[in-house]
Amino acid sequence: MDLKALAAANPDHWAKATAIRALTLDAVAAANSGHSGMPMGMADVATVLFEKHLKFDPTQPNWPDRDRFILSAGHGSMLLYALLHLTGYADMTLDEIKNFRQWGSRTAGHPEYGHASGIETTTGPLGQGIANSVGFAMAEEIQRAHYGKKVVDHYTYVVAGDGCLMEGVSQEAITLAGRHQLSKLIVLWDNNDITIDGPVSLSDKTDQIGRFKSAGWSVLEVDGHDPVAIDAALTKAKKGNKPTMVACKTHIALGHAAQDTSKGHGALTDADQLIAAKEGYGWKTGPFEVPADVKNAWEAIGARGVETRRAWEERFDTLPRSKRETFNRAYALETPNKLSAVIKAFKKQMSEAAPKLATRASSEKVLEVVNPVLPETVGGSADLTGSNNTKTADLGVFDVDSRGGRYVYWGIREHGMAAAMNGMALHGGLRPYGGTFMCFTDYARPAMRLAALMKIPTVFVMTHDSIGLGEDGPTHQPVEHLAISRATPNTHVFRPADTIETAEAWELALSAKETPSVLSLTRQGLKTVRTEHKTKNLTALGAYVLADADGRRQAILLATGSEVEIALAARDILQEQGIGTRVVSMPCWELFEDQDESYRKRVLPGGPVRVAVEAGIRFGWDRWLFGERGRREKSGFVGMHDFGASAPGGTLYKEFGITAEAVAEKAKSLIK
Repeated sequence: MDLKALAAANPDHWAKATAIRALTLDAVAAANSGHSGMPMGMADVATVLFEKHLKFDPTQPNWPDRDRFILSAGHGSMLLYALLHLTGYADMTLDEIKNFRQWGSRTAGHPEYGHASGIETTTGPLGQGIANSVGFAMAEEIQRAHYGKKVVDHYTYVVAGDGCLMEGVSQEAITLAGRHQLSKLIVLWDNNDITIDGPVSLSDKTDQIGRFKSAGWSVLEVDGHDPVAIDAALTKAKKGNKPTMVACKTHIALGHAAQDTSKGHGALTDADQLIAAKEGYGWKTGPFEVPADVKNAWEAIGARGVETRRAWEERFDTLPRSKRETFNRAYALETPNKLSAVIKAFKKQMSEAAPKLATRASSEKVLEVVNPVLPETVGGSADLTGSNNTKTADLGVFDVDSRGGRYVYWGIREHGMAAAMNGMALHGGLRPYGGTFMCFTDYARPAMRLAALMKIPTVFVMTHDSIGLGEDGPTHQPVEHLAISRATPNTHVFRPADTIETAEAWELALSAKETPSVLSLTRQGLKTVRTEHKTKNLTALGAYVLADADGRRQAILLATGSEVEIALAARDILQEQGIGTRVVSMPCWELFEDQDESYRKRVLPGGPVRVAVEAGIRFGWDRWLFGERGRREKSGFVGMHDFGASAPGGTLYKEFGITAEAVAEKAKSLIK
């Protein structure tokens, strides 16, 4: 590349873009770690985007109608950090840039949501950002339909690399976006033909242009170092009626000795090469120094959004008061007082009626009373609507001609669904939930982990949660999946025993602000075990005494979900034999662990034998069996020790020995 010609053609632009490249080289060199090449290659594209197109205000970084900028190629985090610093975000100081990748800094190796203003999502696992962006764009469409264009009218821009497009989740994402004609979604592809191992051709020959077109996207191709062409492409992209992919032909590590090589992807730390690159740019200042005129020009770009944001505030104030209050409440993740009231009324009705229902059906009944009072909920299912019971009549279907619909048919795309739901939650103003079979948390797992990491309250509705689903067999019968979800930090895993606990779990999930929830729900019908109405949300305690011992307490049976009624039946057997038995329902381990020790001690006192029963593997149960004042020699487990089988659910419980009789016998064998 002829750098002098590029600089001469657009000198003001070149100076601003060079500031990104220079800061990137300095930060990576100081850290002796990081990825230099992508920020250097995409600096021109990013500069044009921020200067001429992106709607944002650094003084109010969470302004709801800002454009969203997502760095899907998260390894190139210095591109984002440099932009935030240069445009004047108060918390992205020069010291933060100098402390790139160091302990306590906001400038983590990959962008971390919540670490600094302007970071819209955590990226790094490739493909997640572009998949999140579908949820961002859907959220914009839904809210524009509900609140009007004068207060919701913004774009979602994504910088994605070859790695993002190779990851399978990107296919789920782009086909979803194409199907729903998300015209305010614009992806900028860093088309540099380089991966860590070498040229893209080592591992891939996909025609990305054809791929996006076949998925229903508009595609534009530009020289990623020509600011005039980039500007024209972005202008055209915003006028289309489809999502747009702009293929930006770039040179990785532009102007460096490692340009256009796999070496250019990573940390460029050689001092002599760094100096040579800066000289080639015409950059004459020292490390971490940006000339005042260049910094001022960047800050002027950032300041431009203040007036736009204030004009939006004036328009927002013209909305009816009720709409403004709902909008602000939803963005603050506050629930209306009516939610608690409808949950209490529902619980009373169900405890009196005492239906026998699968908890997936219980969940649907809860949603029927909850969705009307929470207009920010958006439901969906991965092609299992009739099985997950996630759709209620009031929602309407989100589609091209019904943007106000609040139910999404995600198709067979668990990973894309989960990632897009995260995008909806990150966008703000919505509470997304979506369903599939518990076994297919395997497919949604990367996004579920990121929801926990980002501290966002996405709700994952996972039905058919055990061998109880029956004939579909071991490929569909989860045995280890509860343990996997429980092992994930900052995740609430709810496994309700009946309709009452299901309602309480939903109340907690929809009130959460920083914790995602997994609702583990049954296919098979369960008896109502909570027939005495209590206004208090007992599930919020994590575990509680459901039935206490008559006489001297000798055994404690611990159970979740569908096995609670088995534990109660086992208690009847033991009580008839004079063995005082307590049953503890444990719908959410994480919340029980959060309780103070005095409460946990009341529920699980030392002394009696303990038997846990759950139609999953034992992993994790020892925390409650011989932790918390328990003893190894006085504890036992009744559950799964291998995969399931294909047969009716009732047969499987008998064949695998998960019965009241087996639980009672296990308890008796431990009593000395």
